[in-house]
Amino acid sequence: MIELIPAIDIIDGKCVRLSQGDYNSKKVYNENPVEVAKELEAHGIRRLHVVDLDGAVSHHVVNYRTLEQAWASFSACTCPSA
Repeated sequence: MIELIPAIDIIDGKCVRLSQGDYNSKKVYNENPVEVAKELEAHGIRRLHVVDLDGAVSHHVVNYRTLEQAWASFSACTCPSA
């Protein structure tokens, strides 16, 4: 059995998609990552891969509050708190 784990990539607190990792190609597909996490959970998703792309570039967590809110809203989450 294959388990699909969707990803939510975050830049400036928004859900984005990059083309081939190019930050200049970012496309915002939702302003609210918490809303996306809730929607995915409502569709039966039990795990999420959430990425702070601002943090990846700066080498420290940038979108901490957004990450914390998304984690708190996802009741299926079994990951440890930060």
